[in-house]
Amino acid sequence: MIEIVEADFASPEQAETLVTLLARYAEDPMGGGEPLPERTRAELVPTLRERPGSHALIAYVDGQPAGLLIAFEGFSTFQCRPLLNIHDVMVDAPYRGRGLSTRLLAGAETIARRLGCCKLTLEVLEGNEPAKASYRKFGFAGYQLDPSMGRAQFWEKKLPC
Repeated sequence: MIEIVEADFASPEQAETLVTLLARYAEDPMGGGEPLPERTRAELVPTLRERPGSHALIAYVDGQPAGLLIAFEGFSTFQCRPLLNIHDVMVDAPYRGRGLSTRLLAGAETIARRLGCCKLTLEVLEGNEPAKASYRKFGFAGYQLDPSMGRAQFWEKKLPC
């Protein structure tokens, strides 16, 4: 049985599950292949609890934690409406191929509709073909404002912590 649960950041059990799944994602090549820092393990859920607009979904298969989605509310200036940015999506290796990512994305869409969002956004690594296929199947696509200017890209500038 598959169950998707909107995480309660105040629940110690769900907090532990969220951190455990995120740590597995961090160690996966698509998550960077590095262990989750201890500071992140200790501070993530309390910090999420304090940030309005933080949302997480946990997928369970037969009662076992199997997947995770973390998203944050943002804002579209062009639409003058909120948006929901999906920041992390992961399905633990033993549970892949069962449609969990689709169910997690559907859960995120439900949250977005409840919030009155105009769209869902996410970023994906160019080489993560399974994720890209899942996102396309769910209706995601790269975007462009003016075709002559090309597709939008996701860039970053890291700041010292």
